[in-house]
Amino acid sequence: MTHTPPPAVPVTAGTPGTPGAPARQRIVEVDALRGFALVGIFLANVMVMSGIEGTRGGGPLTDGVHYAALWLVTMLVHTKFYLLFSFLFGYSFTLQMTSAERDGARFAPRMLRRLLGLFVLGVLHAALLYPGDILTTYAVLGLILFAARDAGPARMWRAALWVYGAVAALYLLIAAAVALLDPADEGEAAELAARTADLTAAYRGGAGDVLRANIGAWPDLLVGLFMMGGMVVAAFLVGYVAGRRRLLTGIVGRTERLRRILLVGLLVGLPGGALMAAGTVGPLSARWEIPMFVVGMVTAPALSAAYASGLLLWFTTPRGAAVAARLAPAGRMALTNYLTQSLAMALVFTGYGAALYGRVGAATALAGALLFYLCQLAVSARLMRRHRLGPVEWLLRAMTLWGRPRREPAPPRP
Repeated sequence: MTHTPPPAVPVTAGTPGTPGAPARQRIVEVDALRGFALVGIFLANVMVMSGIEGTRGGGPLTDGVHYAALWLVTMLVHTKFYLLFSFLFGYSFTLQMTSAERDGARFAPRMLRRLLGLFVLGVLHAALLYPGDILTTYAVLGLILFAARDAGPARMWRAALWVYGAVAALYLLIAAAVALLDPADEGEAAELAARTADLTAAYRGGAGDVLRANIGAWPDLLVGLFMMGGMVVAAFLVGYVAGRRRLLTGIVGRTERLRRILLVGLLVGLPGGALMAAGTVGPLSARWEIPMFVVGMVTAPALSAAYASGLLLWFTTPRGAAVAARLAPAGRMALTNYLTQSLAMALVFTGYGAALYGRVGAATALAGALLFYLCQLAVSARLMRRHRLGPVEWLLRAMTLWGRPRREPAPPRP
């Protein structure tokens, strides 16, 4: 970071400023990172909601440029942005603690209401729009962070390392067992094909079919929660440590550390991502799909850290600061944008609208998602010039405070 941090913009209650100061301020870097994570989440989700993820090279949806698009998303995006968002959740948890202390309010009731609000939104989201919801995961696993909130940063950091180490060891043992046993057979392939056909028919059907398909996917999501839960908790804890130490604001003399994290993260994360893509997208046998995917999961935190470090370094430059200013409004209303993305995908790919599930190539879906996100950046900038909170953020804030959020003057234009 530069020796002179970028100017912050006053915002509503719940956003930290200097303790004891009358103005409460946004942390531009946090909002910008959240805005960046938002597009990554979108690119990963669109591959699922379009019916592309899980297909291997050779079909019309994954030939040529579509194959390259799916490979790149799997290598560079899949699981990495989920963890980046989890890190920011842990960081924002400390901001909520600061907000409650500044307001003279009890933190525990506030946070429990907030987690409950996230859970309710997540259940509705998973049933109506997209079963791969992250809000319910954060609400449930956020209770672990809530229970451990009084631990010091050093203890939290050690806990994060232990959690990551234990989860990584378990993953690698599972991968080794799968590789040795080679469980794939023709019967499983036929069963998978039948399930894919049923899912395609459901998402191209009416609203009731879509709703039943979404709810029917919930058991698989519990398996996914088990698989990713440990990594998410570790990212929560690391984010909490960064928040308690305010590592994303006012950084002086830490650019060398960020450069080291960037370099190591790329050296570890890029090969791991390539192995994940080779196992799940490439022409390798199904025997190696799970082991190589697991290697990608274990190395994903390194690439997530590289993304965050690289962006923080870039934000210290004039061009990077301009990009941060573009991303920050979308990050300020990330929850609204996240749900809006799911609504758009549901209208395009399911029977709620165009029913294009399984009919659009990976490159087309990727281009459409990027174009939609650019529109979200423009809309977010316009809304955040006039309002403190996005629509869903306002609802969650009201739930957190158990009352109507107070109005404050709009922030000045930069």
